[in-house]
Amino acid sequence: MKKVIITQSNYIPWKGYFDSINIADHFIIYDDMQFTKRDWRNRNKIKTKDGLLWLTVPVEVKGKYFQKINETLVSEANWGKQHWKSIYFNYCKAPFFNLYRDVFEDFYLNNDKKHLTDINYGLISIICKILGISTEISFSSDYQLVEGKTERLVDLCKKIGATDYYSGPAAKDYMDEALFDAESIKVHYFDYSGYPEYHQLFGDFAHDVSIIDLLFNEGENAKNYMKSFK
Repeated sequence: MKKVIITQSNYIPWKGYFDSINIADHFIIYDDMQFTKRDWRNRNKIKTKDGLLWLTVPVEVKGKYFQKINETLVSEANWGKQHWKSIYFNYCKAPFFNLYRDVFEDFYLNNDKKHLTDINYGLISIICKILGISTEISFSSDYQLVEGKTERLVDLCKKIGATDYYSGPAAKDYMDEALFDAESIKVHYFDYSGYPEYHQLFGDFAHDVSIIDLLFNEGENAKNYMKSFK
């Protein structure tokens, strides 16, 4: 059995994203896809005393958004310093902020990556290491891709010898499962409901925030509030 997840890179994703990576044996970052504006590709949320705050990596958007995610460039050089300032200001009093401060501070203040994909991959790698996730990671651009939305996913699964494909629940609306069945690849959909609440700063609990919120508030106990580590 070999389980695979194929999905676009997100900016400092939420806990469910890392649960899905941890379930899989192989994670293919699907960054040959079209960049979508006002999406999770280049932004995510943190908590503040004034409510949820979007942290958005400024990017160059050309034409009518026909560029791929892996072609998308950062448009402002000092975005990292600004993001770190917001993260520090809102989490410096979190119980486990200092446990992870150095690695995140170094990334934000010294990172010189120009492509959004590289920024996302860098942060995803840091967080996977913190959580002890050892899933193999590759990029869709590492492979020769075929045409067709579902056909491409099936072909990627075949290329790495996957027996099981995992996807988010929204994919049910467009994916042709019969193409997976024809290749004896089982399709599974993640259930992102039922996450337990944890200690969180600033008022009412919010699940839909970056995983750094969980890490800074729960430290090494973060895994206890995720599904795939149980």
